[in-house]
Amino acid sequence: MNATAYNEFAPPPVGGFGRSLSFALFMHVLLLAALTWGIHWKTEPQTLSATAELWSAMPMEAAPAANEPEPTPPEPVKPAEPVKKVEPKAVPPAPSKVSAAADREAADIALKKEKEKKKLEEKKAAELDKKKKLEKEKLEKEKLDKEKEKAKEKEKAKELEKKKKEEALKKEEAAAKAKEDAKKAAADEKRAAALRNENLKRMAGMAGASGDENAKGSALKSSGPSAGYAGRIRARIKPNITFTEDVAGNPKAEVEVRTSPDGTILSRKLLSSSGNKAWDEAVLKAIDKTATLPRDEDGRVPSLLEISFRPKD
Repeated sequence: MNATAYNEFAPPPVGGFGRSLSFALFMHVLLLAALTWGIHWKTEPQTLSATAELWSAMPMEAAPAANEPEPTPPEPVKPAEPVKKVEPKAVPPAPSKVSAAADREAADIALKKEKEKKKLEEKKAAELDKKKKLEKEKLEKEKLDKEKEKAKEKEKAKELEKKKKEEALKKEEAAAKAKEDAKKAAADEKRAAALRNENLKRMAGMAGASGDENAKGSALKSSGPSAGYAGRIRARIKPNITFTEDVAGNPKAEVEVRTSPDGTILSRKLLSSSGNKAWDEAVLKAIDKTATLPRDEDGRVPSLLEISFRPKD
């Protein structure tokens, strides 16, 4: 049962084995015949030639003919000269298989050398063409590089010119802007100065002053101190003068005094000396000690006063 199952599932046998074997044997026989015929065809037959001459050992005389006269005694027979032996000509031997193979090998070598020589010449020609081509490409590349360099330099010059124009334009714009800024700053300074002067006037209570822009006075209207204001100032300062020396004559010391709107003495300066240094020093010290001056009848204190002092007044 197992054998039957195996045969059922086994692959079918391949046919034609006998035909294949017969065909293979026939082809081998045919190949062997071709090789034998080729060897026989290339072999030349060797032909040997020789010549030979036959001769007897001694001469013999023929019998007399019938009814012939008595023959004369024969002349003594000369011994025959020996025939020269002709030696056969030597036939050159046929070339052997080794010589033919050597000739074929030599011919193959010569052909191979010729092919190699031709190949080498072709290679040299190809290398020469390649070299010429490379040189041509190199020249073309150098020419192209020069053209590119020229174009690049031209473009660079254009960029430089454009940059110069832009810088000049920027400078002009900067100059115009600086000029405009200067004008604006001057206008701002002018407005600030006007505002500052207005504030100073307002702080001093003189916002309604009637003087012009170049006026240096501190009053609302141009006017001088009252007639007795100088005496009142001297009367305020003189009690603070300490001076016990005797002075020849009655010399005058003139002093400039600067005050604030409320009468506070800001500074004092000797304008004209009396000639007596002690008296001058006593007057300046008295002003410092006074510190504040009285107001005038209109309630103001002049910002700048020139006062004279004499020791005997």
